[in-house]
Amino acid sequence: MERVTVLSPAKINLTLHITGAEGGFHMLDSLVTTVGICDAVTAVSRADDKITLSMHGMGSEEIPFEINNAARAAQLFMRRFKTRGADISVEKRIPIGAGLGGSSADAAGALNALAALYGVNDFSAIEEIADEVGSDTRYMLYGGWARLKGRGNVIHRIESPLKLHFLIIAPHGGVSAAECYRLYDKLPHVYSSGEGAAAAAERGDFGALARSVFNALYLPATEVSPDTRVAVHEARSLSAAAGMTGSGSAAFAVFENQEECLAACKKYNGKFCAYTAETCVPRILYGE
Repeated sequence: MERVTVLSPAKINLTLHITGAEGGFHMLDSLVTTVGICDAVTAVSRADDKITLSMHGMGSEEIPFEINNAARAAQLFMRRFKTRGADISVEKRIPIGAGLGGSSADAAGALNALAALYGVNDFSAIEEIADEVGSDTRYMLYGGWARLKGRGNVIHRIESPLKLHFLIIAPHGGVSAAECYRLYDKLPHVYSSGEGAAAAAERGDFGALARSVFNALYLPATEVSPDTRVAVHEARSLSAAAGMTGSGSAAFAVFENQEECLAACKKYNGKFCAYTAETCVPRILYGE
């Protein structure tokens, strides 16, 4: 193949508990699933060993190559597997700085696209590269339901019969995760775990899962971005199961069926961008 495109989805943190700290990092316990707001990541083979990257949409054109996780992932892949280079392009649909995992989705998409392009099936090595790029990039390679622990790199995959529908409300400005965690450390807090939410997802208990929605970073995120508070309030007005994903700024309302989700979207009259999405996993759109 000379060209491969991968649809790499956003993720939602249905829960995000902080269980402690280790080695200067916060330890997490988070129930996550990927949803169908996807960046399209395309890799085109080159005859030389260069990596190029073009970004389009959501203001991504301003992201410098040197700090772009998709570029870093591609460079590490080429060095590890001694492949030729590639022209990488990303069509951004995942809002930036929203806690939806867009940067990790792009890195994972680049790795998945390059693996398909060059016929690499050493998944253990690809996962090692993902860990080097970012804490949750390994999870984003495969997506789906999972309980993440540690820095987000300890993955316990979950089989859940639930197919959820989300209304995602994304304020215009993002939240710096580093600033959010810095403020979290200044607040009084109690460490907790997300055992109940994971069990609810496994047995398909939507009611119990809805009651478990939680994010330990909510208060510091709203300090960084007051719009995040507004977005979460709006989401909660539309569903009893609502909260904030990642370190913000996006909020979500979750529903058991598409009809309720579409009705909530129609009802929403706030000032932020709103998206509907359902649970999904990454997939190759085409290869040629």
